[in-house]
Formats: sequence, structure tokens, C-alpha cells
Amino acid sequence: MAEDLVLDTAIRDWVLIPLSVVMVLIGVLRYFVSKLMRSSPTPDAKMVKEGQVVIRARNLKAGANFIPPKSFRARRFYFSNEENGLLHVPKDQASNPQAQMFSDPNMAMDMMKKNLSMIIPQTLTFAWVNFFFSGFVAAKIPFPLTQRFRSMLQNGIDLSTVDVSYVSSRSWYFLNLFGLRGLFSLILGDENAIDDTQRMMQMGGFGFDASKSLSAEKDGLDIIQHEWALPRFEHRAESVLRKLVQ
Repeated sequence: MAEDLVLDTAIRDWVLIPLSVVMVLIGVLRYFVSKLMRSSPTPDAKMVKEGQVVIRARNLKAGANFIPPKSFRARRFYFSNEENGLLHVPKDQASNPQAQMFSDPNMAMDMMKKNLSMIIPQTLTFAWVNFFFSGFVAAKIPFPLTQRFRSMLQNGIDLSTVDVSYVSSRSWYFLNLFGLRGLFSLILGDENAIDDTQRMMQMGGFGFDASKSLSAEKDGLDIIQHEWALPRFEHRAESVLRKLVQ
């Protein structure tokens, strides 16, 4: 049977609160340090042009039914013909984002700075928590949990008799590490509050893949079924007027 523990208030004052405050301050400091280390990249004219072509193709698909069939077919041919269409990408000219990253030293340097700004603070903070706060039972969750949560909430405590709802100091560090996005969105703004889960996912990203986007928009234009909406406007207006008169 799991034992009920009485948590000392000194643990709250000297472990729980300082650990939470330090994690918030480190997250804010890391954001400003990464902002200072971030370089302003020079926009690539080819990439900007391809991005604008993708936007124009999406606008054509969104408003296809509001132009005559002949105009739509002409625009679709202009975008997706196999000879010189804007969305057609020859196989020998398909861009490889991974190769582009390794060929551009600025892009590789920016990615290395981003990874270092995440890895170094996490390593130092974990070493600090593991040295000073290891072995403490810091908090208790006010609802029961199953045994599957024991490894996540009681990291660093090897006691099977302790109830699963108790949280160790090391687990509290990980909960703060991956769960402070809402607080950072209030402090830094929604567009600047990127939590560590998203940062880890972005470590493997290589940017905008223009060839895949162009091919996807070309396939979307090829399969779209055009139905001109203008001939039905009179019937819609007539039905609306009839409802108003009645």
C-alpha cells in the first residue's frame, strides 16, 4: 500500500519555488540570447520567387469558380504546362534542402547557434538540479494516477511504496522544461514562445523545400474541377428576393 507523506514547507520554499523561478528566468534569458545570436539572413531571390508562385497558385485554386472556364484553363496552362510552366520543376533541377544547408555556411552556422542555445542551458541546468536538488519529493498532484506515471513523475526516487501522485524534484524540472509554453506566451508573446519540444523537432528541419511545394500545387491545379459560379448568381439572387418578399 502506498504511503502518505507530509511534505515539509522548507522543501516548498527552498526547492519547489526556486526551481520554478530559475526555469522561467533561464527560458527568458535563453530567448534573448538566441535573439542576439540570430543573424539576419539575406533573402534568396529564387526562393522568394518560388514562394510567390506557390501563393499565386493557391489563390487561383481558391477563386477558380469565379472566373470563366476559358480564363481558368489559360491560367492553369500558364502555371502547370510541362514545357515552361511556373510550377513545373524538372527532375535535374529539383533542390535538395539538406545539400543547400551544407553548401551555405550561414545556414549551417545559424542552425548550430540555435542548437547550442538549447543544449548548453539544458545541460548546465540539469547538472545544477541533479547536484543540489536530487532526491527531494517536491510536490503532490491532487488526483490519483496509475503506475505508468511513476517513471515520469518520480525520476530519481527508487521507492515503490510512495504514491504515484508525488513528484520528485528531478521530474519537476522536466515538467517545467516542457510545460512552460503557456507562461512564455504571456511573457514573450505567442509568436516568440517556442517550447523545448518544438525546438527539438526543429533541429532536424532544413527549411523550405520549394520543389515539393511547387509539385504539390501543380498536382492540385491539375485535378481541380472547375465550375463557374456566375451563371448561378441570378438564381441565387432570385431565391433570396423571394424569401425576403415572403
